[in-house]
Formats: sequence, C-alpha cells, structure tokens
Amino acid sequence: MHWLLTGPLTVEKITVRIPDLPASLKGIRIVQMTDFHYDGLRLSEKMLEKAIISSNEAEPDIVVLTGDYVTDDPNPINKLVFQLKHLQSRCGTYAVLGNHDLHYAHSKAKITSAFTRVGIEVLENEIAYPFGKELPLVGLGEYWSADFKPKLVMNQLNPAKPRIVLSHNPDTANILRQWRVDLQLSGHTHGGHIVIPGIGPAIATYSNIVRSMPRKLRRKMPLVKTEFFKVVRNWQWAKGFHQIGTNQLYVNRGLGTYLPGRLFCNPEVTVITLE
Repeated sequence: MHWLLTGPLTVEKITVRIPDLPASLKGIRIVQMTDFHYDGLRLSEKMLEKAIISSNEAEPDIVVLTGDYVTDDPNPINKLVFQLKHLQSRCGTYAVLGNHDLHYAHSKAKITSAFTRVGIEVLENEIAYPFGKELPLVGLGEYWSADFKPKLVMNQLNPAKPRIVLSHNPDTANILRQWRVDLQLSGHTHGGHIVIPGIGPAIATYSNIVRSMPRKLRRKMPLVKTEFFKVVRNWQWAKGFHQIGTNQLYVNRGLGTYLPGRLFCNPEVTVITLE
C-alpha cells in the first residue's frame, strides 16, 4: 500500500483505570497491535519494522496481538512471524485470531503453529496469567465462527477479580456485558479508514443513516451489499476508548490498509498503562 494512502504510523498512549487492581500491578504496560493483513500489499515491510521498533521502545510488560494477521492466503504468516519474533516484553506475547485468519479450513492450524514456533501464545477461549492470578488475560475465539464460546471461559473467572479480554471484533462487547470486563482490546474495523474530523468514521455516519431507513429503501443504497458495510454493526466503536456499561473497550485502528486508503485514521500501535 502506497504511503500516501496509508499515512504515517501513530503510537497512541493511553492510561486505563482498572478497579481492584493490586498495587503491585499498577503501572503495568501493554502494547497492542492488530489487523496486519500481511499479504505483500496492505502492509509495507517498513511500516511493520516501525511498529515492532515502537513496541520495543515502549518496554512493555506484555504485547497483545488481536487478529487478522493475513488477508486470505495463510502462507505469509511464516514470513510475518519471522519479524514478530523480535517483539520484546517482560512477560511474553499473546494473540487471538480474527476472521481473516480462518478464511480456509487449514488457516487456523497453520497460523497457530507459526506463532507457537516463535513463542507467541495463541489464546482461543483460554485464560493466561502473565501477571499472576490477580489479573487474568482472556483470549476469545473469533466472533464470526463457531469458535466464539465466551461462556466456557468467562464463567471460570472470579467476578471479584479484574481481567483483560482480547477479542478481535468489537461487536462482542455487547455480548460480554453480562460479565465483568475491565478492559477489552479489539481491532477489526481499521478505525473506519476515512474519518471526518469532529464527526468520526464516515462509514459509521453512513451506516447509521442507512439503518434508520425502511428496509425496502435500505437495500437500494450504495455499499449496503459490500463486505465493508458488514464489517461491524456497532460502528460507533470503530476506534478508540469506549465505556460500555461498567465495561471498558479499546479499539485499535490496525496496521494494514485497504483501498480507498486512510484519511485522518493513521495505522496504530497502542501503549496502554494500567492504573
């Protein structure tokens, strides 16, 4: 993707308050990266290198990767993990899969195996404890697949304990409202690609207008039958930090870029500090 259509990499630094966070865990630093779409077209080697350098410079306690490492063909994952193995953190790198990582029947196994070879742990409806038992890290299966089974894992957790949840698609935040989620980290939307300053993602505004129309008229509107229009239902959560009831959600804009490109929506590495 040409740099003019992508824009420069932005490192977003945010602080998130976690209720009941033990004093020993205050100041924990998490780096999030997502939506690489590493296929030789949508993410340049230079952008990937900058993202890895930015992550390492943040000196994180953990790095989390929230899906869509490839676009369709899973084979580029082998070259991608050769770069991602250079990610540095105190307690490791964790990943969940996205919808593009399940495009073919063999994609999930191939991508999971590649990550495992370089020491990146893939979580699918699983709990990890990189910080100890006081702050579980939950990784959920992909929302658009039969692998999305939040009850299997969320019901195992003590509701008095804080937790962080990795889930590729931010639409899952609606379902997860029935459990405590101190911080959900998602991607999937690429921030909407085209953002109108002061308003937000253009596709979010358009989506809200279309969905307010009568069904017969809605079907005749442009883009309605395209994949881009169907990416997510809750476009209001396309990027950034959101409070959803008592739960908290952060949506990273991702690294990969599709046509028509990005406008006021730069690729993102997120550095999150817990307090």
